[in-house]
Amino acid sequence: MLFRGIYAPIVTPFGGDGEINYPVLAKLVDFLIDNGIAGLVPGGTTGEVYAFSDEERLEVFRFVKAHVKGRVPLMAGTNSGATRDVIRYSQAAEKLGYDSLMVAVPPYSRPTQRELLVHYRDVARSVALPIVLYNFPWRAGSEVGYEVMDGLLDQKNIAGIKEASGDMARVYEFRLRYGSRYQMICGSDDQALDYFLWGTTCWIGGGASCAPRQHAAVLDAALANDFVAARAAMDKLMPLMRCLEGGSYAQKVKRGCELLGIAVGSPRQPLLPLPEADRIEFDRIFQACK
Repeated sequence: MLFRGIYAPIVTPFGGDGEINYPVLAKLVDFLIDNGIAGLVPGGTTGEVYAFSDEERLEVFRFVKAHVKGRVPLMAGTNSGATRDVIRYSQAAEKLGYDSLMVAVPPYSRPTQRELLVHYRDVARSVALPIVLYNFPWRAGSEVGYEVMDGLLDQKNIAGIKEASGDMARVYEFRLRYGSRYQMICGSDDQALDYFLWGTTCWIGGGASCAPRQHAAVLDAALANDFVAARAAMDKLMPLMRCLEGGSYAQKVKRGCELLGIAVGSPRQPLLPLPEADRIEFDRIFQACK
């Protein structure tokens, strides 16, 4: 499976009672599909999945699948702290008819490379779906290193990796070591144009939940080999990317949705809404990139 286009890890709308607001989730899904998104990723960090109950996680998978009705491919974020839970979520997504999975490093436990290799191999053997690994060592505490990738070469449904380490040398090194065996997917928003110069065709970016057309403009131009237009589009988007990468990512993406008239509400605690000064600054940056 070739991943191509912008995949949006969708935010999760919450009502005033703190519960998931499914009508607003439907509105957000429709908005993203209508504005250039090539695929959707429920169950990601931007969606605050770490704050979900077990049943909420499965219900969001069910709801998004039923509402999308095949309009775009769906990639389920199935990460969890225990291998058996990742397998359970992955098998549930496969049974629901999802197209692929995204699996990050299990949080908090800081697995070794050997442990991570066994973890990913066990998950991959439990399903037939293509799997995108997610390398974000700053958040996860462990890196998806070359030892892991070397050990998974014979696991054919390990399709690629979302790279969010910020280390552009890894993008080039992957080309040298693996050729086309693994697909390199952009996960570092403020480095997206660099990825596209090296042939990346897919960008999984949480900011696309509030700026889908702007993200698509960058990648579409790059895929057409018009890097003058791609650079111009990225110049316009870069202040927002740098703002998001500066912290409070989920809160800022949610604020962007609110400014678009999609009432996704506040994050679930322990996260809090943006302080007033941060909100004013974000609003200024967001409006300038529209």
